[in-house]
Amino acid sequence: MPMSSAAATAAAAATSFAGKFDPSTAPSRRCLRLCGSPCPRRAVATMAVSTPRSSAAASFLDRRESERALHFVKYQGLGNDFIMVDNRDSAVPKVTPEEAAKLCNRNFGVGADGVIFVMPGINGADYTMRIFNSDGSEPEMCGNGVRCFARFIAELENLHGTHSFKIHTGAGLIIPEIQNDGKVKVDMGQPILSGPDVPTKLPSTKNEAVVQADLAVDGSTWQVTCVSMGNPHCVTFGTKELKVLHVDDLNLSDIGPKFEHHEMFPARTNTEFVQVLSRSHLKMRVWERGAGATLACGTGACAVVVAAILEGRAEQKCVVDLPGGPLEIEWRENDNHVYMTGPAEAVFYGSAVR
Repeated sequence: MPMSSAAATAAAAATSFAGKFDPSTAPSRRCLRLCGSPCPRRAVATMAVSTPRSSAAASFLDRRESERALHFVKYQGLGNDFIMVDNRDSAVPKVTPEEAAKLCNRNFGVGADGVIFVMPGINGADYTMRIFNSDGSEPEMCGNGVRCFARFIAELENLHGTHSFKIHTGAGLIIPEIQNDGKVKVDMGQPILSGPDVPTKLPSTKNEAVVQADLAVDGSTWQVTCVSMGNPHCVTFGTKELKVLHVDDLNLSDIGPKFEHHEMFPARTNTEFVQVLSRSHLKMRVWERGAGATLACGTGACAVVVAAILEGRAEQKCVVDLPGGPLEIEWRENDNHVYMTGPAEAVFYGSAVR
């Protein structure tokens, strides 16, 4: 598919970043102090920005952007946005969890769902991926984030065409492949279904899995299926009283935290609320552990399809509609692996003053 002018501009900017970053020639920039206190966050549309400045202002900013500056590229995958940091020269993140939370703040920082670091590979992997959520916590991995990670690597290494990488994550080895159409297909590995390994304290209902178990939340009994894609997920298609869930009617900011911090989830949980449109078409909204309501969650979409199949609601391959757009998910019977395919693109790049 031909690349749009906006996408081409963003790609060119990220490619330029792959070489020596030159702040004086950057077509867009944001210089921010890592300060401010947490405040309510709202998902907002991202766009490429270009800030004209005088030579005097340029000289002032260039003096300020010394070794204290954190250079980054902003990427998004279906509206799930990340501050990508080239950390290939060290196994130690360039910012602390506290600094990451300030960077992610949409009023006092850059604004993002998380900060992702590209680090040297270990245990035979090409690279290591670490991520800090917008609240400073560190999840095992992120499905949308790993697609952005793969595209960022391609820009850093100036790679073109189809490429795959072995990525070491807290959830194990993940293998994304950049396809010719620019989308990224990711082998997400095998889902974990054993209740204690998800982890959840809910008793198993189907062999060792927790499928359509009763969970009391906010005065209602929800039926939930628990899946780990390297990180914990609680998937629900509705309550006992309400068999058909209309996800657009949910007050997610109210109900989401009650699932995330429920005593049945000792490591907290991501929660997906799902509406079945057909056996190959699902619609979901997500409350992410450590990030709240987001426009997309790749591991969540994978967990949703696994849960739908376990409950007899869906086929092996589905399109999952998220607020930010669709993902293609397949749970293959031959290798028991889940495969996710979706977009990721550069939005802008800049620097933050520390």
